[in-house]
Amino acid sequence: MNKLQGGCHCQNVRFEIEVQQQPKLDSCNCSICLKTGFLHLIVPKSKFRLLTDEQELSCYQFNSKIAKHYFCKSCGIKSFYVPRSNPDGVSINARCLDTSDWQEWQIDAFDGQNWEANASRLAHLSKE
Repeated sequence: MNKLQGGCHCQNVRFEIEVQQQPKLDSCNCSICLKTGFLHLIVPKSKFRLLTDEQELSCYQFNSKIAKHYFCKSCGIKSFYVPRSNPDGVSINARCLDTSDWQEWQIDAFDGQNWEANASRLAHLSKE
C-alpha cells in the first residue's frame, strides 16, 4: 500500500489515504462531477484520514441526502466526499492529490447521468 496526501487549494483541508499501486479512477458524467471536475478514487473509510480540523469543512447534500459533499470553507474546493454509491467509503478527487502520478492511472468512464442503472458497478470499491 502507498500512503498519499492531498487537500484543497489553500491547504486548510488536508487528508491522507492508503491505496494500492496504480489504483483505478472513475470519471463521472453526472451534473455535480462535471461541474467540479471531480475524478474519483474511492477508498474504504479505514484507508482515509482527515489531517485537519473538521471545522474547516462545509457539507452540501442534495436529492437523496445520502452523499456528503465536503468543501473547504476558505477556498471552496471539494477534495473528497462520502459517495452515495459507497457510504462506507470516501471518494477522493485525484486532482487534489499532492502527486501527479494519477495522470498515469487507468481512468474509466462512469455513466452517472444514469446513476440508478450503474451504481452497482461502484459498490465494491469501498470494501477492504
